[in-house]
Amino acid sequence: MSQENLAAYAAEHGLKRMGARPSFFNYIAETWQRKDFAVALSTFSNEAANARNRLGKWWNILLPTIQAATYGLIFGVILGDSRPDNFLPFLFTGVFLFSFMSGSFYSGASSITSNSGLVRSLSFPRALLPISTVITQFVNLIPQIGILLVTLLIIQHEITWGWLALIPILFLMMMFAAGLAMIAARLTAQVRDLSKLLPFVTRIFFYVSGIFFSVDKVLENHPEIYSIVKWNPVYDYIEIARGALVRGYTMETDIWIACIVWAFATFVFGSIFFWKAEEEYGRD
Repeated sequence: MSQENLAAYAAEHGLKRMGARPSFFNYIAETWQRKDFAVALSTFSNEAANARNRLGKWWNILLPTIQAATYGLIFGVILGDSRPDNFLPFLFTGVFLFSFMSGSFYSGASSITSNSGLVRSLSFPRALLPISTVITQFVNLIPQIGILLVTLLIIQHEITWGWLALIPILFLMMMFAAGLAMIAARLTAQVRDLSKLLPFVTRIFFYVSGIFFSVDKVLENHPEIYSIVKWNPVYDYIEIARGALVRGYTMETDIWIACIVWAFATFVFGSIFFWKAEEEYGRD
């Protein structure tokens, strides 16, 4: 019997090839149906990562807070009078949100390679693995946002309606991070050497995203470079969040549009890009 006849016979009797890639829309539907698996995997990995630490999940709050305080101390002195207005809220917003973005990118990149046993033994949409890492990073971000809001309240002495804008901003950031994680997951699964470059990539984005300095002021005499930096989506998300939270900063319409476009475009492209290699994961 020929391969074509075998395929027709299997289809007639409801048999499917093991590991076969479904259509894209069926893939998305199955991924959504099994979203509980991503949440469970995220919960397990988060608990496992902190199981042997005495402070446990508190490190998810302490590390970025210590990092932000260190940057505040060092760069607050170095920048002097050229520091951005409301420097501490400005800095904390940048550090916490960048920590979420970089963590999603870095952990998403290793989500396939670090779960090879799971990939080989169980049948499920592999996209759930990078998505679960984004969920983990978002859960870690929530208490950091709490610290940020308390810091804002102490320094600015007010709660504004603008804070509510943080909800759609975080939603767009999750979409963007999920798309980015899926792209990175496929690339590192196919070319393992790329994982060695990830720390350099995240460090570059750290310095060009205006985490501890005002990009407008630093690059005001370099309009060509500034126009390039404005194409950095991480910069856009941090800037729009500062506009919502930090006194003296505004939420520009063009940045809102950029954030929406980046989120949907990256998520759709990342989903398709990852789905196209679905049959290849775990077969190296």
